Parts: sequence; C-alpha cells; structure tokens
Amino acid sequence: MVSEAGRLPEWMPMVETCTHLQGVEGVSGYVRLVSGFMFPQEDGDRSWIKERLVSMDPLSFSFVYRMEASNVGLDGSVNSLKLIDYGDGSTLVDWSFEISPVEGVSEEGLIDYLGFLYKSCIKKIASAIQVSSENV
Repeated sequence: MVSEAGRLPEWMPMVETCTHLQGVEGVSGYVRLVSGFMFPQEDGDRSWIKERLVSMDPLSFSFVYRMEASNVGLDGSVNSLKLIDYGDGSTLVDWSFEISPVEGVSEEGLIDYLGFLYKSCIKKIASAIQVSSENV
C-alpha cells in the first residue's frame, strides 16, 4: 500500500490526488504529481509537488523520492521511507526528510509541522497494517 502511488491518499490524509506523469511506477525515474492540502497555502489553494522516484526496494519496503518542483518551496528536498518488520507484530516506520532552508519559514516551525504530518500518516499506515493482518 505505501509504495503504490495511487494509494497515497489512503495513508496520507491531506493528499487528495496522486497522478502519474512519466515512467513506470516502482522504477527509478518514475514521476508523480501529488496535490492536496499537505502544506497550507496563504491563498487557500491546494499545494502540489512533482516528485521523481530515486529508488525503490520492495524487498526492504523502502523508497526515496526527490521533489523536483512545487508551489511550497520544497524543490530539491528528498523524502525517504522504510518499513521494518520486527516479526513480533510491530513495524518501525523510518521516515526521513532532507530539506534546504525555506525562505520565510522557521526551521522549528517546519520540523513541528512535518512531525505532525508524519504522525498522521504513520497512524493511517498502522491502521492499514492492522486491517491487513486481520484479513489474512
């Protein structure tokens, strides 16, 4: 679920759409356009981010995307996610975000917001994993 671009709105609640732009999903070079209310805009418009898949490893449940263009000032940022199954019914979500300073935004404020964003997503991932394990 986490690696499928079309399912992004299922676990990232503030994402409305994830649109295929170029390449093959799951293969380095794949480009997608993510839009929604991930980063609130002053004009109330939706935020959008064009992301390119840098790498994906289905065996280690990990992927890395680089943000190529956006209306949120995060161009060039790198977003990495890896799920680690401990085999005892628990999963570690290792999620990192490499970002250059954003003009007009405090580092502390951005870290707080990303923490909120990631926690919201991790709760959705946890719920989906639980539902999936109950259906097995």
